[in-house]
Amino acid sequence: MDEERALYIVRAGEAGAIERVLRDYSDKHRATFKFESTDEDKRKKLCEGIFKVLVKDIPTTCQVSCLEVLRILSRDKKVLVPVTTKENMQILLRLAKLNESDDSLEKVSEFPVIVESLKCLCNIVFNSQMAQQLSLELNLAAKLCNLLRKCKDRKFISDIKCFDLRLLFLLSLLHTDIRSQLRYELQGLPLLTQILESAFSIKWTDEYESAIDHNGPPLSPQETDCAIEALKALFNVTVDSWKVHKESDSHQFRVMAAVLRHCLLIVGPTEDKTEELHSNAVNLLSNVPVSCLDVLICPLTHEETAQEATTLDELPSDKTAEKETVLKNNTMVYNGMNMEAIHVLLNFMEKRIDKGSSYREGLTPVLSLLTECSRAHRNIRKFLKDQVLPPLRDVTNRPEVGSTVRNKLVRLMTHVDLGVKQIAAEFLFVLCKERVDSLLKYTGYGNAAGLLAARGLLAGGRGDNWYSEDEDTDTEEYKNAKPNINLITGHLEEPMPNPIDEMTEEQKEYEAMKLVNMLDKLSRRADVKDVHQDGG
Repeated sequence: MDEERALYIVRAGEAGAIERVLRDYSDKHRATFKFESTDEDKRKKLCEGIFKVLVKDIPTTCQVSCLEVLRILSRDKKVLVPVTTKENMQILLRLAKLNESDDSLEKVSEFPVIVESLKCLCNIVFNSQMAQQLSLELNLAAKLCNLLRKCKDRKFISDIKCFDLRLLFLLSLLHTDIRSQLRYELQGLPLLTQILESAFSIKWTDEYESAIDHNGPPLSPQETDCAIEALKALFNVTVDSWKVHKESDSHQFRVMAAVLRHCLLIVGPTEDKTEELHSNAVNLLSNVPVSCLDVLICPLTHEETAQEATTLDELPSDKTAEKETVLKNNTMVYNGMNMEAIHVLLNFMEKRIDKGSSYREGLTPVLSLLTECSRAHRNIRKFLKDQVLPPLRDVTNRPEVGSTVRNKLVRLMTHVDLGVKQIAAEFLFVLCKERVDSLLKYTGYGNAAGLLAARGLLAGGRGDNWYSEDEDTDTEEYKNAKPNINLITGHLEEPMPNPIDEMTEEQKEYEAMKLVNMLDKLSRRADVKDVHQDGG
């Protein structure tokens, strides 16, 4: 009944009546995602009628009402088949300001029309294969990049940027050709990186360093959503970027990594939004060539160096082993380097472990990232070793028992998911400089057996990668306990009491005679067996 009434007014009514009936329809079906199949034909005709209205000279408010209903109806894939034509796509492109190359975004009254048109295009491209093919023919990716350039530095049109980026993400997800076009022809990497800079309001203090205000306000919801969409689009653009072949590429990836470092050190409007933001940053960092990840850490400024020296002097003398890592004014410092971003990644990883589910999707990306960073960058590896595998003091519990990061990672080494198990073991192995003896010290042979078997290292040795020869130092507590540590379980086992010590002389004599009799019986059985074998 709703479709019949709306269709009648759309076909015969004037703009005011059309706007009213479509606004009522939109209010009623705003949360509708499943439609009755009996009204499918009516919805198709309503879509066709709305497109005919959109080509007319109607008020902006009527355009918005038409587009809102079209967005709702475009959730139904069956309805899209007859209405997804080149002509109808071009109508939406015109309303979204994707056709005009020189037209600026000056009329604020048109912004709701642009946003609703982009939302419709997102639904249609996602649900219709025909629309996906037409997007290639109409060069939609280039038009979206052009619109982004018009509004990249203008914060009050963040909704336009957000849905432009979402559509760009969908196109690059569905078409590998568009990924290549964005990367090389449309210069999508610097463009999208600049969008992130704008969303984060980054102020550069050096080539790859930005100013971080730890006491500043969180990102707004609009800035956060815009940044998340840009991160997702950048992930598709850089998905095959394992190696850098040109110096200009290396510079661009370092700039992007520096922006992502900034992203890790800020927060969104809510804890969930912060996690989503950081999760997408982690995914994108996984695409950055590992040689460019050195910008995640940076040398301290003169002021920070002075603060670090003061903090070191304040530490007790019996804590010399921990003096390399200090925390001052919210800054995690290690060996003269600012490790804030790596510490955030480590905390992010631990939170994902604590969730206890979806390890493959949620945990393996950050574990893989930390593993590659540790393998390629010595300072990162040493910092993570200090945090994850500190010098052993108490070895009374098994390595997998407890609440430390080491305990949690060791538990993952025997996880049922092979991928999760492998990457957790690989991370710890790299922190141990791929030395079997060092890994066994922290995990026990039983937990490490899977990795060692896969690497052909059950007999000991080390992996294929080269690491610096700085030696691990054992604590006095570990040295004293080492002779009694069970190599299989990796923990201290007290010597078993000798039962003979508690026996009387009569009990000892009785047990000795029992043993003699048992040996005599075994000997007699052996003699009988030999006679039978000789054929006697």
